Amino acid sequence: MESFSSLLNHRVDSFIIPAMEEYKKKLAMTLAETGALFFDEKLLLKDGRPTPYFVNMGMFRTGRLALRLGTFFADMMVARNIVQGTDIVLGPSYKGSSIALAAAIALWKDHGYDLLFDYDRKEAKTHGEASKFQSLFVNGTFFDGCRIFVVDDVATSMGTKYELLEKINGEAQGRGMKFHVVGMGIGVDREQTTAVYDPQGNVVEGKRGENAIQRFVLKTHVPVYAVAGIGEIVKYLYEERIPVRIGGSSKAIDEHTMAQFDQYLRVYGVDERAGTRLDQEVDRDRKGS
Repeated sequence: MESFSSLLNHRVDSFIIPAMEEYKKKLAMTLAETGALFFDEKLLLKDGRPTPYFVNMGMFRTGRLALRLGTFFADMMVARNIVQGTDIVLGPSYKGSSIALAAAIALWKDHGYDLLFDYDRKEAKTHGEASKFQSLFVNGTFFDGCRIFVVDDVATSMGTKYELLEKINGEAQGRGMKFHVVGMGIGVDREQTTAVYDPQGNVVEGKRGENAIQRFVLKTHVPVYAVAGIGEIVKYLYEERIPVRIGGSSKAIDEHTMAQFDQYLRVYGVDERAGTRLDQEVDRDRKGS
């Protein structure tokens, strides 16, 4: 029989909210510093829905910032026990290719893991070392049984992620080998559902679609990890009064801006309970493998 103290510890632990990891805090501060995260009126997403904020990972465009972004991914891979089961860090072209390189450098520089990195081509190479087999991957790092971890900036419909898996499977079949995609990492999870359209193809505002990441995981059995979710990023910046670009000016997130953000997630956000369960299952599978 368990002792009273151990039962009490289990009970207390279940109510403890884990502290935000340092790499998440640093990502939040860098998003604010660079203006990659900003709030404004009349912003639209690519799918046509209004949004009070936007994240532009293209702002990580200097050597210093590119390496810092790679560090966030590397720290996440180490903290979540992903790196030990990874041979290759793969970034889908175009933005993902620089993230894969930066993450591989940071893994070696900060943690002592010397992993391969690669990225895909838009068209297969047919000359030189690829004369016999038309490869869609640049560095030729794949080998039989290799374990691949994919990194990219954001995820919306997951369409490019499905395409990348098809390329990997095609490469494996063409070479008569087996490749294992052990997971996908994204920089910022917007924690929102996909858009809903009417019969004429117009976006229906105020209606929640599906959780594209959850569907991807269930369909492909490839776990998805985020360096940080937008909810915890904005909450941290708000509570710490860290200046963010709002309406063209740099200032702390005020009550009005925070209320708009909260309302946006209430309308378009994913089911937090389902997301939490999925995250827990991913971690449990990782620790048990």
